Amino acid sequence: MSTLSPDGEPKRLKMSNNNFHDLQSYIKFLDRIGDLKTIESEVDPNLEITEICSRTIEEGGPALLFKNVNGSKYPLVANLFGTKERMELSLGCNPKELGQQILEFAQKIVPPKLSTIYDSLPFIKRGLNLRSKTISINAMSQQIDGNEDLDSLPILKCWPEDGGKFITMGLTITQSPLTNKRNMGMYRLQKHDNKTLGMHWHPHKGGAAHYYESCNLGKDLPVSIVLGGDPSLIFCSIAPLPENIDEVLFSAFLKNKPIDLVKSKNSNIMVPANAEFIIEGMVPQDKTKLEGPFGDHFGYYSMEANFPYLNIKTITRKIDPIFPATVVGRPPKEDMFLGDAATNIFGPLIKLVNPEVLDLWAYYEAGFHNLLVVSVDERYPKNSVKAMMSIWGTGQLSLTKCIITVPKFVDAKDIIEVFGYLGENFDPKRDLTLLQTTPLDTLDFTSGNMHVGSKVGFNCIGDGRKLQSSCFTAPEIDDPRKKISFIHEYRAINKYIIVIKININKEKAIQEIKKNNLLNEFKFIFIVSDDVELSSNVELLWGIFTRFDPSIDMYFKEVKVEKSTIQFNGQLIVDATFKDWYPNVIEMSDDIKKLVNKKWKIY
Repeated sequence: MSTLSPDGEPKRLKMSNNNFHDLQSYIKFLDRIGDLKTIESEVDPNLEITEICSRTIEEGGPALLFKNVNGSKYPLVANLFGTKERMELSLGCNPKELGQQILEFAQKIVPPKLSTIYDSLPFIKRGLNLRSKTISINAMSQQIDGNEDLDSLPILKCWPEDGGKFITMGLTITQSPLTNKRNMGMYRLQKHDNKTLGMHWHPHKGGAAHYYESCNLGKDLPVSIVLGGDPSLIFCSIAPLPENIDEVLFSAFLKNKPIDLVKSKNSNIMVPANAEFIIEGMVPQDKTKLEGPFGDHFGYYSMEANFPYLNIKTITRKIDPIFPATVVGRPPKEDMFLGDAATNIFGPLIKLVNPEVLDLWAYYEAGFHNLLVVSVDERYPKNSVKAMMSIWGTGQLSLTKCIITVPKFVDAKDIIEVFGYLGENFDPKRDLTLLQTTPLDTLDFTSGNMHVGSKVGFNCIGDGRKLQSSCFTAPEIDDPRKKISFIHEYRAINKYIIVIKININKEKAIQEIKKNNLLNEFKFIFIVSDDVELSSNVELLWGIFTRFDPSIDMYFKEVKVEKSTIQFNGQLIVDATFKDWYPNVIEMSDDIKKLVNKKWKIY
């Protein structure tokens, strides 16, 4: 895929002025700039489309429009946000620049002064678009009413062990029965039958809160699910917005123009007038169905569990709609670009309540919630710990499992630099924060319990000085396999951190290391499984941070208990191996890989 526009300039320089009315105007623009691949040959929504999308993401390829999906008359579009350039195009801005503008505006406007208001007029004007217009007739999303069921839609089965077909880019809109406050979120939606969808509501999400309120009132909950809409709307469904900001209206802010809404056919929920499909129905109170498994963005099949479900009343659509979908799984996938954009836009806002936080970065390689690095301007002792506690109490950041704090000048996105400060500055006696029973992402399985587990903070501020370059390079060491027979592969990240693979029982290996002071020159020993490619930083972060629970899987050389104080000291061994109770890693079946290999030239 070319990254240049026809006149030779970088595409992204041309993107910021585009404003897309709906999904199809975005698709047409991608086609005009050569960033869309139209596939005319028949494809199967069972696994085949997933494999095509996965390969395209790995190659940095274009958006994909499948015109002939087996079993459905509707075309399907995927990989809409699958490059950094396409992500910027879809939002009409550079996410990092927008995040900085929002922060600067918030900092300037409080307290309000005439001079700062005048300087901020362009931004204030944009903020005035944080509103909607009501369309009472001729809404595109309701041009055809009631002639569809789920069997007619090209819904994907993404991975071989999935529990069924799932709508993966549905924007679920609910309203609080108490306040009428609206919430929109992108949740996976399992097709139970042609009139029923599973509602995979994590208890920490807005939709789940509305369902909880409805059940307490003894009422069923009306729901409208949006398929399509303009690309900024789709992005806003995953955005970690503050609780009092409406996701639908925030998309109007991104578009820099009011959003057109229309009343749902069967409820008072207002939905985008420019959507491709709208699915409407009711979620019955206190009733559930078994949902899952599903190959999720952590790279594993999330556990089966009982979740509420939607009884569909009607499906409305455009005259000629396009069905949107995304594929998640073992990183990297398309959600990498959505998540990175969200971090760039909303990450800076943490400075409003934590001015010591200069930068933060959630790593897509670890499924975002498993690893957050925060650069801190430490102004007083344990300032960084205060920042950790505040982050663990903030919205979706509360689900973060591991936080590493580094000095203010460290690039939070550079994991090798971060590991250098982790190795040099971290001392468990003074720098470990361990929370043993806390809320956790529903998809996190490492504790063996759904929704709960432990969290850990590694404070790596040290004395606040910059480190020598030798702290960031892999050292030349004697091959440890010559002296330690149970190690069969290793990678020394720096002079303090080593990652190893072992060929004996992990408990025995840990005992041997502690008993005989093995690898004593390293502060950190991460033990990983054989399926992790040590030379790849993406694989390494995935293989470590999605596979350990801090309370269960961290082993210190010394642990002292005095009254209610537990003190950890010395070398830390982290057991990041694959455990018996973990769900399976997502892998595509060999027959689908062979099929796609055979058909690749005709796609």
